Amino acid sequence: MTVSPEPGSGDSDRVRLDKWLWAARFFKTRSLAKQAIEGGKVHYNGARCKVSKEVELNATLTIRQGYDERQVLVLGLSDQRRGAPEARLLYQETPESVQQRELRAAQRKAFGPGADLIKPNKKQRRQIHRFKEQH
Repeated sequence: MTVSPEPGSGDSDRVRLDKWLWAARFFKTRSLAKQAIEGGKVHYNGARCKVSKEVELNATLTIRQGYDERQVLVLGLSDQRRGAPEARLLYQETPESVQQRELRAAQRKAFGPGADLIKPNKKQRRQIHRFKEQH
């Protein structure tokens, strides 16, 4: 499904990647979208890209946000931010991406809150060092 451009609606044939990510509601601001692109968290058709890259229909984007990574197919172009239901029409997440995200979320939930924050204390670090020196 593609979003058809309407006169004066802000849709156009040429949309910058940072603007599209903002309009599709992946990021709250264009500045955050720009930082993500420059930080290598957004890949366009499998490769790193620049902020000014023009988005094309049927392009594949890989977007990493926090623990989640989404792979989406561009279905429409817009340079105006609208409501979430309209923004959802601009892209479609691949079924593999949805499955992977749900699997990772279930794994994180199984480990409980703060599981990724566990660090050894001083005594445990000494034991680790002693163990490594012996082997």
